[in-house]
Amino acid sequence: MNSSYWPDDYIAKRLDAKTAIGRLQPGQRIFIGSSCGEPQHLVAELAAQKKRLSDLEIVRLLSLESTPLTLADGKGGPFNVRSFYLGSGISKTLAASRRFFTPINLSAVPKLFLSRRIPIHAALIQVSPPDDFGWMSLGVSVDVTMAAASSADLVIAQVNPKMPRVLGRSFIHANDVDCFVEHEEELLTLGASPDLPSARVIAGHVASLVDDGSTLQISLGATTEAILHACSHKNDLGIHAQFVTDPIMTLVARGVITNRKKGINDGKIVASSAIGSKNLYEFINDNPAIEFHPSDYVNDPSIISRHTKMVSVQVAHSIDLTGQVAADALAYNHYSGVTGMCDFIRGAAASPEGKAIIMLPSTSRDGRRSRIVPFFEQVPVVVSRGDVHFVVTEFGAVNLFGKNLAERATALISIAHPDFRDWLFEKAKQVGLLPVERDLCDAIRGIYPVYLESEKTIEGKKLLFRPVKPTDARLIQEHLYGLDKKDVIARFLHNKASFGQDEVQSLYEGDYSKDYTVVAVEGELGFEKVVAIGGYLTDSAKNMAEVSFSVDKSWQRKGLGRILLNMVAQRAMESGIAGLFAYMAPTNRAMIRLFMSLPYKIATEFDQDVLVLSLKFSMA
Repeated sequence: MNSSYWPDDYIAKRLDAKTAIGRLQPGQRIFIGSSCGEPQHLVAELAAQKKRLSDLEIVRLLSLESTPLTLADGKGGPFNVRSFYLGSGISKTLAASRRFFTPINLSAVPKLFLSRRIPIHAALIQVSPPDDFGWMSLGVSVDVTMAAASSADLVIAQVNPKMPRVLGRSFIHANDVDCFVEHEEELLTLGASPDLPSARVIAGHVASLVDDGSTLQISLGATTEAILHACSHKNDLGIHAQFVTDPIMTLVARGVITNRKKGINDGKIVASSAIGSKNLYEFINDNPAIEFHPSDYVNDPSIISRHTKMVSVQVAHSIDLTGQVAADALAYNHYSGVTGMCDFIRGAAASPEGKAIIMLPSTSRDGRRSRIVPFFEQVPVVVSRGDVHFVVTEFGAVNLFGKNLAERATALISIAHPDFRDWLFEKAKQVGLLPVERDLCDAIRGIYPVYLESEKTIEGKKLLFRPVKPTDARLIQEHLYGLDKKDVIARFLHNKASFGQDEVQSLYEGDYSKDYTVVAVEGELGFEKVVAIGGYLTDSAKNMAEVSFSVDKSWQRKGLGRILLNMVAQRAMESGIAGLFAYMAPTNRAMIRLFMSLPYKIATEFDQDVLVLSLKFSMA
């Protein structure tokens, strides 16, 4: 038992970097503190002594090396670097060193160290100066560093006054450190990500999936920063994530992030590391609203799932038409795609009202390659198709949970870049994901007009009024089969017992201009129920559009028809259509009153026993 006074031991253990690193021996396994917590001074000295330290194995999370420890050509160097990286490893930067990757979920890495399955001979860490009781904080990098320091045979700590003191389970005691190297230097920082053209558009789609009171985990990168900015109008958001970043700090200052409704660790931002600016490091210093914990807690799916409305947003490199995901640390996303992806996807999916979101730009940066591909060839899959729920590109959001392969293919093609949709559609038919007789509809080729969406609360229930999507085929069938007999007759002017896809195809395969359908839906994306439909088909010879509507019995007399008609009329005018007309039974007084409510001169005539109402937009 150590009975001496810790300050005396601290003084006795102080060494310069050369002497401390001199205690390392060839053939050992050395852990280096993670990401922006990297002890740069110690790493520089390690590199300086490389000639005597043959066959060292360096263990670290994937990081931006302040001092290179491997050769850039990937042919090897003085050290072998074991990186914990759960990615597909296909970018040029990573592919050269892919043989050193250890695929593992981040939540499992501490167990790997603490169990001594991978024994750590020495840990090079960076800490804040000790407080009056001898406790030092690991600061910006707790993640797997705590487990490495706790299990290492030799702990060498760089004591840096620039390291913030972060609360939570971030502390190591001076008695548990073997060597202290006092050296002040600026911590590694990460500047703002580039402003990618697709980032703000994707961010808007993702933000629409985030409800007030959600707890967020968002990975690093340009698009994820844009998502946090897009959430600036939300209320009472919480954070449980691998990283704390500058945009998170900004939303705390604006009162958007309060952590009041997390359901676990209420009032606290919980993370395992910080990556960002000097201002961020000052923000987390001794902040009682922030706690850093090791990765076996932060990334534990059972802990993640206990949060209310947990939302995980992950960056993917590509996805195939069945939903398999490849993830890679793209240059402009820095550390994203690394190790924690599956932990958070599974935890968020199991959370009450949680959402696991995969986002990716629809094409490569030069626009030459689609990131939605027919199928993967020789690409390691990081997220299995069974774990993929929401997928977002700049062309929209879809939910693959519970969908069969045909539905998945249709959904993903609908959010692919329009330049690649014909190719994806034909490939899907070739491999049997879609029937060979199926044609590519105008709606899939077109760009979904998200700006035409409108959310309304009617009698306390939220309804989304939006343009129809190619994925709505089955929803429309279910709506039509659920109509009362009299409503079917009102819609089709005769009784119908079946509504095959061929018959209702015109309702969901319009081009958002000449042919246009609006649906009112309730429920979450992917499991919506259509409660009303309104739309028009254009007679090109007359440049007039025929309108028709149907509303579920439980939603009638609540104003849905009027909302749909006004949306349809507005869209028709914007599309250059001259006017509207409708066929209806003379006894359909509700529809007649609805049509007559429009602020235009209405003409009436009979076509045998059918009443025809028409109007010209030019005749207000």
